[in-house]
Amino acid sequence: MSETTHDVGVAVSAPPSPDEGLTAAQLAAKYGLAVSGARPPLTEYVRQLWGRRHFILAFSRAKLAAQYSQAKLGQVWQVATPLLNAAVYFMIFGLLLGAGRGMPKNVYIPFLVTGVFVFTFTQTSVMSGVRAISGNLGLVRALHFPRASLPISFALQQLQQLLYSMLVLFLVVIGMGSYPDLSWALIVPVLALQFCFNTGLALIFARAGARTPDLAQLMPFVMRTWMYASGVMFSIPVFLADKPQWAANILQWNPAAIYMDLMRFALIEEYDAANLPAHVWAVAAGWAVLVAVGGFVYFWKAEERYGRG
Repeated sequence: MSETTHDVGVAVSAPPSPDEGLTAAQLAAKYGLAVSGARPPLTEYVRQLWGRRHFILAFSRAKLAAQYSQAKLGQVWQVATPLLNAAVYFMIFGLLLGAGRGMPKNVYIPFLVTGVFVFTFTQTSVMSGVRAISGNLGLVRALHFPRASLPISFALQQLQQLLYSMLVLFLVVIGMGSYPDLSWALIVPVLALQFCFNTGLALIFARAGARTPDLAQLMPFVMRTWMYASGVMFSIPVFLADKPQWAANILQWNPAAIYMDLMRFALIEEYDAANLPAHVWAVAAGWAVLVAVGGFVYFWKAEERYGRG
């Protein structure tokens, strides 16, 4: 039967596609496509972060300015909050519980205020880090940028807030009789080491918080326990004098206690090296490098999963 003798249409099959049988990965490779949000190599990731340094700084400043924008006193709360905490702790622990034993009042007050300000720096960095991804999903899903920019900018925001608070801390220390001298130059390396440590923690908890948002509800209890174990309100060697030495060492070598003691040593004239644990600077640097590098790599390994739901 000829194709032209009847009006019946004849279906002519199309030629096979050259892409037929290829997997999605093979098609992507053939046409030069890349996975959206794919994790770059670590060195490239660092280069991208450096390229976003202006964004990181601007974002941290914007967050700092907006933090108390709804309060009538505004940025005054940056200083008032830790100062009020220190006043409450002084009334409870200093006056009622005698936590300042072994220290005169002119030493204990700056000892306590320094501890509160320095620990608050770590505490707020961690709490901000927990919400860095989960609290900014709109930004994460809308724009392509290294996600580590967010926890780093939040840690930088807390550093800027601490610098404002330090002005009040200086006034408290001077008012108690400890005047500026060469030891105050140690403030810079102490803050640098603590900032590196805090940034590493923020990165670690940003990844954990991105996967488990409920972690933000648990962390205040964890941070409060850490504060009470770090000697914010009391001297660890004095209070653990009748306990095994290893117990005092564990508490003194925990990073929060290390950075507080170094800052007290720098600021308070009568808080001498006898109050510091052995090899304190090496331990402080070790904590900073270990947590900063480890936290950065840990965060980077999950880069392509952030904001995926």
